[in-house]
Amino acid sequence: MILTDTVFWLALINKRDKHHVKFLQIIKSDLVHVSEISNVYIDSIEKLMIKYADLPMDLADASMVILANELGHGRILSTDQRNFQCYRWKNHKPFENILLPDL
Repeated sequence: MILTDTVFWLALINKRDKHHVKFLQIIKSDLVHVSEISNVYIDSIEKLMIKYADLPMDLADASMVILANELGHGRILSTDQRNFQCYRWKNHKPFENILLPDL
């Protein structure tokens, strides 16, 4: 399973985006699952946004960190290279962004 950043889903509504058709095909194939962040996580999301306020962390990024904590992995697909190199899931584990080359 790979967690995806909001920017990829925005491609779905922008027909001029070069990835538009690719993501529509993925949705049709049932290879994706859209997770819901429950209200129980609002306090945790707020704490994360305060912790990373210098970046700053937005709601979408905080939600991905919470989801990584719940799923037990930090494998992501994100164009946000800077922030996700700083964020940690389970408070200390770095994210593995599959868009970035192995360093």
